[in-house]
Amino acid sequence: MASGHFEERRAPNTSGQAASTKIVISGGFGAGKTTFVGAVSEIMPLRTEALVTTASAGLDGLEATPQKNTTTVAMDFGRITLAEDLVLYLFGTPGQRRFWFMWDDLVRGAIGAIILVDVRRLQDSFAAVDFFEARNLPFLIAVNEFDGAPRHPAAAVRKALALAEHIPVITVDARDRRSTKAALIAITEYALDSLTSLRG
Repeated sequence: MASGHFEERRAPNTSGQAASTKIVISGGFGAGKTTFVGAVSEIMPLRTEALVTTASAGLDGLEATPQKNTTTVAMDFGRITLAEDLVLYLFGTPGQRRFWFMWDDLVRGAIGAIILVDVRRLQDSFAAVDFFEARNLPFLIAVNEFDGAPRHPAAAVRKALALAEHIPVITVDARDRRSTKAALIAITEYALDSLTSLRG
């Protein structure tokens, strides 16, 4: 859970330089990854998008997002200073199956991941969940509250995705900077807690 105690829970940085770390923003096609990175990044985000063609529309499934006319073909990249001494570098994965071969490179060195979920297409999230579970990378589920999409309690989403009880499930508006920043705080806290428990 994102909280105002983030500063208190982190060990003080006495080096005088900001520490940096990497967070992966993942999820299925059209789940809001590019929007998320663009909403929260303090720099102009790097985007590698291409137009959705008639051929790719048949592969990617645009039923829930018929207005979507571009798709990420490599990655999204952004940056946010989360605290005075902590900078997060954000890497958004491509959502389509044919680009999954890039995921291993994108997650290398990351401390955690946010999986964006569209409840209208929960099945598109299973691959990301399996990927991060297999690599023991801490992750949380962020249900992107699309306009007009049904709302479900966290317990129902957890059950549908067959998640362990310790994996956080939160809601997010990928268009809103405050909401996306809260999600980044949540995954950073969860990742640090997971690392601490492994060392302990």
